[in-house]
Amino acid sequence: MTILVAGGSGLVGSAIVRELNRLNQEVIGVSSKDVDLLDRDKTFEFIKDLKPTAIIDSAAKVGGIGGNNSYPVEFLSQNLQIQSNLMDAAHAAKVSKFVFLGSSCIYPRDCAQPIKEEYLLTGELEQTNSAYAVAKIAGIELVKSYRKEYGYKWISVMPTNMYGSNDNFDLENGHVLPVLIRKFIEAKRSGNGQVILWGSGAPLREFMHVDDFAKAVVFCMDKYDDSKQINVGSGQEVSIKDLAGKISKAVGFSGEISWDANKPDGTMRKVLDSSKIANLGWKPLISLDQGIASTVEWYLQNK
Repeated sequence: MTILVAGGSGLVGSAIVRELNRLNQEVIGVSSKDVDLLDRDKTFEFIKDLKPTAIIDSAAKVGGIGGNNSYPVEFLSQNLQIQSNLMDAAHAAKVSKFVFLGSSCIYPRDCAQPIKEEYLLTGELEQTNSAYAVAKIAGIELVKSYRKEYGYKWISVMPTNMYGSNDNFDLENGHVLPVLIRKFIEAKRSGNGQVILWGSGAPLREFMHVDDFAKAVVFCMDKYDDSKQINVGSGQEVSIKDLAGKISKAVGFSGEISWDANKPDGTMRKVLDSSKIANLGWKPLISLDQGIASTVEWYLQNK
């Protein structure tokens, strides 16, 4: 059984490759250096030649509030192309298992909390990342459509906010947790006594270490078979202000933290209801404090 992990060099893909290697599975992780998934013909040719028995799609154009808000065309168009090219190529090669990875941003901005799977398409999306969200919703629908029309056991898995080894620490395009790690480390190194952060710090977020999510993906590939997407969260909810405090402490930054209220907060609260996967027998193992400490250590050693 050959498992192809698309986006295998990214945060999520590399963690899934590590987990599959740990389980002694035959796994091939590919990045844009191996095949351009925006090129439909090359994607079809690559999948046809490889003949994988399963594909895990962690390939995507991703970024934080700033990137999503500034480049909605790229986030919508490129993600639509990547996922449809991969799924259509998988169908042409008769790949029996396909795991599509989405995002918690698919859910309405103001829906009830914690967010259940059935809340999808029940309200307005958060406008700062609606283009990315629409692309991921389209991916879920394409999985459902392939299941309905061709009988595949393909699934969609929706993670909460992830972080960990091999994250994107780019100040422009990174997500909040790795960006905060980099900002505090750079402030400490330069002797800067103040770090200015976006928004009010009030929004509540749920974070999950990517190694936990990798285990969840492999678990779902074996245990889950339904057309409805399945949520995967940690249940560890924290305000952005408290998160900044945890990271500054882990880094050893002792200066002032200020907040720029002119910058957007995004959704004020977002935590997933992960009872469905919990009822199947899966739970996360890495606490937020443990995960932050290990990610800071990884950054210091690798960046």
